[in-house]
Amino acid sequence: MRFVMMGAAVLTLLACRGGGGTGPVSCDGESGAPMRILFIGNSLTYTNDLPYMVRALADSVGEAPVVDEVALPDYSLRDHWNDGRAARAIRGGCWNYVVMQQGPSSLGESRALLLEYAGRFDAIVRAQGGRSALFSVWPAESRRADFDRAIESYALAAEQVNGLMLPAATAWLRAWERDPGLDLYSDGLHPTPAGSYLAALVIAARLSGHAPAEMPAAFTVRAPNASQTVRFDAATAATLQAAAQAALDQYPEPLSVLAP
Repeated sequence: MRFVMMGAAVLTLLACRGGGGTGPVSCDGESGAPMRILFIGNSLTYTNDLPYMVRALADSVGEAPVVDEVALPDYSLRDHWNDGRAARAIRGGCWNYVVMQQGPSSLGESRALLLEYAGRFDAIVRAQGGRSALFSVWPAESRRADFDRAIESYALAAEQVNGLMLPAATAWLRAWERDPGLDLYSDGLHPTPAGSYLAALVIAARLSGHAPAEMPAAFTVRAPNASQTVRFDAATAATLQAAAQAALDQYPEPLSVLAP
């Protein structure tokens, strides 16, 4: 696999990224307005500027969404709930989609917390006229046996709130089936640019309705603090796009049953 990244992304590791909006606003769903996406998560969301990678991919198919994030290191959805900034951002932004993520959530306790707090946030999202989306993330490299349980936890959470399942972890598995040598982990947990690109393909495709194969292998990611160009060779991009499509096919919208 070959990819090139030009430019350095400046990650704000100890401060909340995004979180605009200070109070409730009226959301009337203005016709022709751009899609609005809020990401709530932790370092698995902000590494490689994933939300803005999603925006760049959606831009490439003519969607031009507005994107923001509330992402803090090691935060679960319970941490975000107790912190308060994510809820304020939801109430203040008229988001079409709120993408939620915590850790892999393969254990019973973390699954229970994912279900509980996804439900709490969903009530606010729905009150503002939006829809929740669950960003299914991968377990640590040392715990690959946890993939199935982690994926199931996010599918259950999406089903519980009648939300969108964003099966990024499933896409990682489908990618390794096609090319076991793909480097998707950078440090045993966080994604390489290829890992983030694969997740971004899944998210951008599901939210925009465009196929991953329509999206580019080279593009510029413009985040608030930095800009970077990501470029993959044609074979790698095709593998990742096919894996993203396979994962989306495995968890079709609407999600009515758990995929095997």
